[in-house]
Amino acid sequence: MADDNNTNGAASPTLSILAQYTKDLSFENPGAPRSLQARDKAPTININVNVNANPLSDTDFDVVLSLNAEAKDGDKTVFHTELAYGGVFRVAGFPQEHMLPVLFIECPRMLFPFARQIIADVTRNGGFPPLMIDPIDFTQMFAQRVAEEQARAKVEAVPN
Repeated sequence: MADDNNTNGAASPTLSILAQYTKDLSFENPGAPRSLQARDKAPTININVNVNANPLSDTDFDVVLSLNAEAKDGDKTVFHTELAYGGVFRVAGFPQEHMLPVLFIECPRMLFPFARQIIADVTRNGGFPPLMIDPIDFTQMFAQRVAEEQARAKVEAVPN
């Protein structure tokens, strides 16, 4: 039987949530009460997602998941909501090359269900059906972010 204990003395990687919090929340219903009337078609909803991470110490990081949703009927805003939902994470024992994926994939993945519920509640409380945001592929978002940063670095490295 294989021994699952780490025998080389190195600590096994750990990821813990120390705190979760709403950093910023806003909901705008500029056309109320007219915007609450029945409509022929559903509004167009655009959702933007962003993740930021900042170190608090060698092992503790503040990760903020930002969700911005805007519903429009033609050129008129039906509702607009913004949420910055944060978590303080303790990240220890990971190799350095795994730190960014942990912070930008795993941490927001843990925050997302809570942020999604807040958005659903605030849109429902604003008089609309709850906005249930589809699951987000944070791995793909991170890969896209890395590719954009690499492309930017190549452009900046080209002499004029």
